[in-house]
Amino acid sequence: MNRKAGPAGGRRVTLYTKADCGLCTEAVEALLRLRKRIHFQLDFVDIEADPSTFARFWDRVPVVTVDGKEVAAAPLDEGLLREILAS
Repeated sequence: MNRKAGPAGGRRVTLYTKADCGLCTEAVEALLRLRKRIHFQLDFVDIEADPSTFARFWDRVPVVTVDGKEVAAAPLDEGLLREILAS
């Protein structure tokens, strides 16, 4: 399932995730915390919905891209994401 959260505008952050992934749940929570202080659009992509996306990310989820550029993969560092999104 692909979905969006939050207001449009600002930077576009995409979280690549999958079901039954504890690190993915932590990444969602971290990004939602960051959105309270930093304005960005947040999209979620379930890698299991598309074979090519699954092949690309299956062993590295969660993966975060900002404006289409990969910036982080498991395990995520919330402090680093904050710095990237605030710059």
